[in-house]
Amino acid sequence: MKSALSLLLAAALVSPVLAQQAKAPAPPDLKKGEATASSVCIACHAFDGSRGTPANPIIAGQHPAYLVKQLVEFKRGVRPSPIMQGIASTLSEDDMRNVAAFYASMDAKPGFARNKETVDLGASIWRGGIAAKSVPACASCHSPNGAGIPVQYPAMSGQHAEYTAAQLEAFRSGTRKNSAQMMAIAARLSDAEIQAVSDFAAGLR
Repeated sequence: MKSALSLLLAAALVSPVLAQQAKAPAPPDLKKGEATASSVCIACHAFDGSRGTPANPIIAGQHPAYLVKQLVEFKRGVRPSPIMQGIASTLSEDDMRNVAAFYASMDAKPGFARNKETVDLGASIWRGGIAAKSVPACASCHSPNGAGIPVQYPAMSGQHAEYTAAQLEAFRSGTRKNSAQMMAIAARLSDAEIQAVSDFAAGLR
């Protein structure tokens, strides 16, 4: 009787663990991710996800969890984009994890700030925010060197200044709504401040 009770107790303890293991996704497959990158993503993001058209983000070296989050939100329409929603709708969760892991494994090429006249303003916003406008330092979430913190805070070092500025403007206007925090921050930034901090971030490394 005692032995049977012990077995039942052990089974009760082990069952949730086994169930959790059964639900755990398989590790990302970089080869499958490479295949998706080659067939689906290459036109806009380049094969290695680095330094393509400035209208599209550099995704080489980006946190995989952040990339998956964005793909899921594109697919669900949480982050509007006719192009990306159409592409993401064809991807399964495994496809997303695989291609995100592939791009995360790539080394992003360094970028450069191009506007010497605004670098001081950009550095000030990035490192210290704008106290008078209740704008926090970008570094507090995206780190001093722009490495970011997954899942919510993407790496921004070397990102196209044009792309960063466009996203800040989209948050400010409300056309991009998948981060209440960024909408609130961007709403307090002027055009000049957006351009300055976007250009500064492009030169971080």
